[in-house]
Amino acid sequence: MADSSALHLLLGDEEFLVERAVSDIIGEVRESSAASDLPVNRVRAGDVGAAELAELLSPSLFADDRVVVIESAAEAGKDPVALIGAAAADLPEGITLVVAHSDGGRAKALATTLRSAGAQVHDCSPITRASDRMEFVRNEFRTNGVRADRSVVAALTDAVGSGLRELAAACSQLAADTGGKVDVAAVHRYYLGRPEVTGFEVADKAVAGDRAGALESLAWARHHGVAHVLLADALAEAVHAIARVRGIGSMNENAAAARVGMPPWRVRKVQGQARAWDSESVARALVVVSRLNGDVKGQAADPDFSLQEAVGAVASLCPAPRG
Repeated sequence: MADSSALHLLLGDEEFLVERAVSDIIGEVRESSAASDLPVNRVRAGDVGAAELAELLSPSLFADDRVVVIESAAEAGKDPVALIGAAAADLPEGITLVVAHSDGGRAKALATTLRSAGAQVHDCSPITRASDRMEFVRNEFRTNGVRADRSVVAALTDAVGSGLRELAAACSQLAADTGGKVDVAAVHRYYLGRPEVTGFEVADKAVAGDRAGALESLAWARHHGVAHVLLADALAEAVHAIARVRGIGSMNENAAAARVGMPPWRVRKVQGQARAWDSESVARALVVVSRLNGDVKGQAADPDFSLQEAVGAVASLCPAPRG
C-alpha cells in the first residue's frame, strides 16, 4: 500500500476545490522537500500517451522530489489507467502523485483502485445544498481567524451567491479589512445588493457585447480593489479563449477541451460566446488586449482610463451584442 502522504485522490469536479487541493499539496511537498526548485508535471489523462506517462511515473536516478498531477483522470484510456494503478500501488521514492477524478466517466474504476492503494482522498464534489454552502463559509472564516455566527454566514451567502471561489474571496477580504471583527453590518457594507465583482465578470460582459454592463462591473471591481493587471488579464484571457475556440472549428466539447487545454465546462461557455464573433472582430480585439497589457504594466499614465477604453472597445467590437 502506498504512502498516503505521497498519493492523493481528488474526487469530484468542483474546479475551485480541485485547484485549491492541488495548490495545497504542492505547497506541502515544497515545504518538506530539500529541492530548491520542485518540479511539478501536470497532464490531462485523456491527452497524455502511455510512454510519456510511464516516464513521468518512473523512479529517477537520485530519487529527486517531484509532483505529478494527472487531471481529468475519468477520461483516461485503458493503458494510462493501468499505468496509474500500477504506479499508485508502489510509488517510486520522491514522487507525489495527485490524481483528479470526477468519480464517473469511462475510467470510474480507477478511483476505487486508488482508494485501495491507500490514497488520501480530498472531497472536491460540487456543493449544492445551502446548509453545506454555509458550512463551507463558516470554515473559510475559521481558516482566516474569524469566528462568524450564523447570521453573518447567512448574510454573506445571500449577498455573494453560490460560487465557492467568490465566497472564499469574500471571507478573506472581510477578515483582512475588518481586522477579524466581521459582523452583519460589515457584510452589508461590502456586499449588500452587489455580489463580489471579479475580472471575469467584467470580461464576460465585454465579450458578450454588453458595453454598459461591462463598464459598470469594471467600476465596481475597481471600487472593491481588484488590481489593474488582474482585470486586464481576465479580459485578455476571454478574448484569447474565443480566438482559440473559433480556430478549431466545429468539435464536441470533450475533443475541443483536449485541443485547447480548457475543461469541458469552459469550452461550452466559450463556444457560446464565440458564436457572436467573426474573424475580423476577434483580430481587432486581440490588438486591444495586447496594448492594454502594456498600459497596465507601466506604459500608460492612467491605467484606469486604459482599462475603460479597452473594455468599451472589446464590447463594441462584438458583432452581435446582447442587451
